[in-house]
Amino acid sequence: MRFRTQIANASIFSKLTASLSSLGKVCWMRLEKDFIRFTIIPDQGTQVWAQLPIDTIFEEESYICESNTGAINLEVPIGALHRALRSAVSAKLANLRLTKKGNVPLLALTIRATSWTTTSNALDIPEATTTTDHSSSTIDNATATARPSGTGPRERETVITQEIPIKVLHESAVEGLHQPRCRDPDVNILLPSLIQLKSISERFTKLATTSSNKTSTAAVGGSTSTTPSLSSPKLELSANMHGSLKVAVGTDAFRISSVWTDLLNPSLDPGQLGDGRELNQLPSERMREVPADDEAGWAKVRIDGKDWSRILSVGRLNPRVVASFIHETALVLYVFLPGSWNEQDSCLTVSHTFLIVCCVGEGRGGADWLLCSIISLLMRFS
Repeated sequence: MRFRTQIANASIFSKLTASLSSLGKVCWMRLEKDFIRFTIIPDQGTQVWAQLPIDTIFEEESYICESNTGAINLEVPIGALHRALRSAVSAKLANLRLTKKGNVPLLALTIRATSWTTTSNALDIPEATTTTDHSSSTIDNATATARPSGTGPRERETVITQEIPIKVLHESAVEGLHQPRCRDPDVNILLPSLIQLKSISERFTKLATTSSNKTSTAAVGGSTSTTPSLSSPKLELSANMHGSLKVAVGTDAFRISSVWTDLLNPSLDPGQLGDGRELNQLPSERMREVPADDEAGWAKVRIDGKDWSRILSVGRLNPRVVASFIHETALVLYVFLPGSWNEQDSCLTVSHTFLIVCCVGEGRGGADWLLCSIISLLMRFS
C-alpha cells in the first residue's frame, strides 16, 4: 500500500477541510486512481459525502496510489488535517504521503517555505563586529582592511513535516456505505450572500430557542430551571422559480420570516440530461410555469437550525451556491469552485464532482423524513 502526491491547490484543499471540520471531527477519506472521496457519518446530525477529481487538489503527474483493492481507505481527524494544511497555503511546495512510525500509520505533510534572513548568512546568525586595537604600535600609518560584510539579506528555505495520526480501514469495513439518491428538484435558485443568510438564520434560531425555553419555564409553574432541548428549532426554507427565497421560523408565541427576491433561477444544462428526457419535462421547469403568487409554486423543506448554520460554512469555498429544493424531502446545494462561475451563463452545469450532506428531521404530521443536502463542487470544462 502506497500513497504519495504533491498538492497542487492547497487553498481549495484547506477551505474544503475547514468546511468539513465544522460538520464532523472524523472523516473517512478514500483515495482512488481518479478520485478522492470524503465522508463524515457522525452518531447523530449531519452526514457529509464528498467526491473530487484528483487534479482538483493534487498534482496528477506526481499522484501515486497503490493498493491491492484499487483504493486506500483512511480514517482522518479532519480538524488536524485542516490545521496542517493552513501552513501549506503560502508554501513554495507541499507534499502529502502515507507513512508509519512504529505501528502507527500517519499522513505526513511536508512543506517547503522560503523566507528572507536579516543578515548575509543563511542561518540568520548576527555577524561578529571587527574591532581595531588602538594600543598597538606595530602598524604605523597603515589602513586596516576590513573583512567583506557579505551581500546582505539572503533567501532561506525551510522544510517542515507535520504528521497526522490516522487509521487504515479495511475494504470490508466501508463496503456497506452508500450515498443516498434524490429525485429531480422542484426549484433551483442561486442563494443570496451566505454571510447574510447565515446571520439571519442564526438570529431566527436563537429567538426560537429563547422563546421555547421561556415557554418551558412557564409550563412548570415559573421554575427557573429548564431542560435544554437536544435539538435546535427547525427553520423552514422555501423558494419558487420566480426568484424568491424565504427563511421562516415559528413557535407558539410568534412566527417570523425573511424574504429575498430577484434571485437567479438557473435551468439545468440540457447537455446534462439523460434517458432521452427533454428540459421542459423536469419538475423545475413545470414549476416555472406556475404564477409567482401561487402557493403551489413554492417548494419547502425544514431543517435543524444549527445544522443549517454549519452547512452554510461552505461559503469558505465560494459564496456562489445554487440551492435545489425537493419539496418536503431534500435540499441540494451546488457550490461552484473559485473561478468556475460564468456571470453570463444562467445554466446549471452538474459535473461528477459532488458533496452530500444528510440529516434526519421531523416532518409535518409527526412523520420522520430524510433531509439530504448535496453540495456539489463544480468545475467547468471547455
